[in-house]
Amino acid sequence: MPSSPSPTATSPAAPHRPSRRKQARPGELLAAALDLFVEKGYAATRVEEVARRAGVSKGTLFLYFASKEELFKEVVRENISGRFPQWSDEVDAFPGSSAALLRYAMQVWWAHVGDTKASGISKLIMSEASNFPELAAFYTHEVIEPGNQLIRRILQRGVSSGEFRPLDLQYGVHTVLAPMLYLLVWKHSLAACAGSDALLVPQDYLAAQIDTLLNGLRAPAPAGAITP
Repeated sequence: MPSSPSPTATSPAAPHRPSRRKQARPGELLAAALDLFVEKGYAATRVEEVARRAGVSKGTLFLYFASKEELFKEVVRENISGRFPQWSDEVDAFPGSSAALLRYAMQVWWAHVGDTKASGISKLIMSEASNFPELAAFYTHEVIEPGNQLIRRILQRGVSSGEFRPLDLQYGVHTVLAPMLYLLVWKHSLAACAGSDALLVPQDYLAAQIDTLLNGLRAPAPAGAITP
């Protein structure tokens, strides 16, 4: 009589629990790190907290990022500096006037950075740069310098075409940056407790700042010309 098949041979395989894809982990860690860096600042954020919020162990975090500093740098690249190649291409290909380009650039910045959690990174750098000069140097190289260069190209485009009056481009860049930086600082500090009289509507604020900038930048009309 043939022997009965062993239970091991005939029992169905245990159901396979799909583990979380490894490819998703870096993105989850970066999202958790962005949240904590903006909420607590760089100094107060611990890698153990980032790992816990992302649902992984501290050891897993170190498989992807060698240190908290490297984690922070990748957060900046993922959310801000990695966008500059696309923005540069858009400046090159923009078909409209320089005034329209400047308006478009400031609106895109608000949509993709200012109106997101990533805007807190700029305030973090401003408040903690003196304590972490290496991070300040990194941020300057990765964000400030290419951002300034992009604005400078827009202004130079307008000056070269005769649409904008000649100006000191170095300080012209800071003139464009100033209202955007103010909006970031306000958003991450006073916005939560501002009364109705002090409340800013970001899109309306930017529109007013852009109009003021453009009225100051436009070249004067030739004598006798009819202007709208």
